[in-house]
Amino acid sequence: MGVAAREVLERVFGYEDFRPGQAEAVCAALAGRDVVVLQPTGSGKSLCYQVPALVLGRRGRGTSIVVSPLIALMRDQVGALAARGARVAALHSQQDSDAQRGAVARFLRGELELLYVSPERAALDSFRRMLARTKIALFAVDEAHCVSQWGHDFRPEYMRLAELRSFASAPMIALTATATAPVLAEVGSGLGLRDPVIVRAGFDRPNLAFAVRALRTHEARLAALVAEIEAAGLRERKGAGRAIVYCSTRKVTERVAADLRSAGIAAGHYHAGRTALARERAQHAFEASRTRVLVATNAFGMGIDLPDIRLIAHFQTPGSVEAYYQEAGRAGRDGAPARCVLFFGASDLMTQRRLAATSAAGAVIARRRAGALAAIERYATQTHCRQQALVGHFTGGADGEPCSRCDVCTGAVAADPPRARAPEPDRTAAAALPPEALAIVVSAVGRLTRPVGKTNLARALRGSRARALARGGLLAIPEHGALAQHGEAAIAAAIDALLGEGRLRRTGRKYPTVWLPGRPVRTAPANGKGGAPRASSQRWGGPIARALDNYRRRQARALRWKTYMVFQHSVLLAIDRAQPDSHEALAKIPGLGPAKLERFGDDILALVRQHRTDRLG
Repeated sequence: MGVAAREVLERVFGYEDFRPGQAEAVCAALAGRDVVVLQPTGSGKSLCYQVPALVLGRRGRGTSIVVSPLIALMRDQVGALAARGARVAALHSQQDSDAQRGAVARFLRGELELLYVSPERAALDSFRRMLARTKIALFAVDEAHCVSQWGHDFRPEYMRLAELRSFASAPMIALTATATAPVLAEVGSGLGLRDPVIVRAGFDRPNLAFAVRALRTHEARLAALVAEIEAAGLRERKGAGRAIVYCSTRKVTERVAADLRSAGIAAGHYHAGRTALARERAQHAFEASRTRVLVATNAFGMGIDLPDIRLIAHFQTPGSVEAYYQEAGRAGRDGAPARCVLFFGASDLMTQRRLAATSAAGAVIARRRAGALAAIERYATQTHCRQQALVGHFTGGADGEPCSRCDVCTGAVAADPPRARAPEPDRTAAAALPPEALAIVVSAVGRLTRPVGKTNLARALRGSRARALARGGLLAIPEHGALAQHGEAAIAAAIDALLGEGRLRRTGRKYPTVWLPGRPVRTAPANGKGGAPRASSQRWGGPIARALDNYRRRQARALRWKTYMVFQHSVLLAIDRAQPDSHEALAKIPGLGPAKLERFGDDILALVRQHRTDRLG
């Protein structure tokens, strides 16, 4: 790996080393080779072309042309690069004429390191004539699976991108997160790639827990969705973390969002049928965490780079494994645990067939869509590790050991769906549990460190290893998994019966929890003294991190950036831990480059000093 590439990586992007696959792709592009990059969502594909583009631009080799399918994606990429000091611009239809003329002028003067364009603009004769008037260092084609009619998001405009090299001779790098062997072959031939270097990174996402719930009715799915949102800690209006709920149709999207709001969950909704202003407001509210749950069709998501999505729920099954894995892969980009749940039923397959029937397609495309639908049905109904099944779909075989996180590996695949809340305890269901099982429930509650919800208690007694169950000590009690032979609904009904008999009691008003009668509820110490620090403090940081989070939100509003463009959440935690007292110490924080240090460094150090003064004073 050349010194120049590592210098760009460290000074511009603030990273000490490349992730798997990135260095190989960067080296190949800098050597003038064509490259195909196949890496899962969230693995850092963009750096594979951004680093060589900046290296080549700074060597005077010219501008790199990046073909990107969405205007919103272009804006995010351009904004993030500009914030790091790169010379970058975009050309798209939502710019006014002055902005377009300015970008063209900078491009023709050779001032740009990267220029982002849509595939439609790349097909224009006027754009192609411009290519011959200045130096072109590299062509980058993002979401390259759109080239292939085997892909789940085929776009005919992509088929003309091979023609670009008739106007400018430069290597081409194609990038995708969802390409099977037939798609990769068609990408190579469709783009006219010359003996490309194929870079594959592992498709395993070790922080994601996949699950499938076979639920037929809207009501059952809604109850399960509410339970998932609550288990992820996303019911409260304020806090860390977000969830995306994907639906196949606009009608279901609106219904689910309305039902969640009726259940007291702040949820927005997003689909292509809404006005541009309504979509923008829904997206901004979600990004600013004013709504922590967004219900959307597949119109939302491409290019979204929010690090703290804790839950991706597919309320309806999508039409292919590729589409599912791309959408599910938007969870847990910060590396922390996240959950991906797919609701499945025969009605979902019918919906996908109906949607396919409304689009014009030849016999070959129709057969491919039918095959894709059969593949997602196999995934939903198979009985081996979900992660292995997903990885095998893209690699052609099982990869590695079972994940130990999915519903199959944890034995939760056959769990009963959550019941709607009944107004009265179901004593008959409780009676079906033997006395020793009821004693296990009471014993488990007696070992807890704090009250817990009924659903979480039932899930723990069945053996679930969900991260949310760590609260209150549910994963550590000896009774964990002791009632695995009973259904979740039956255990929940038994808890209701024990509450009715007075052997357990409810605590809390807004969110009822379960506790022992007569046992005091201890409140957690505010500053952590006298006990172990809360897990949330390790994950979300202390006062410095919170102050920096508020600061980056203010800066993002003032600069019209996304919050992560100021600096990412991992940077907040690193500063909170290191508490740097100089620019030299601050420069050692991963994720901060010179451009951001120059713009924000003094403010960051002032916040750290203020925290220290407040703490000591």
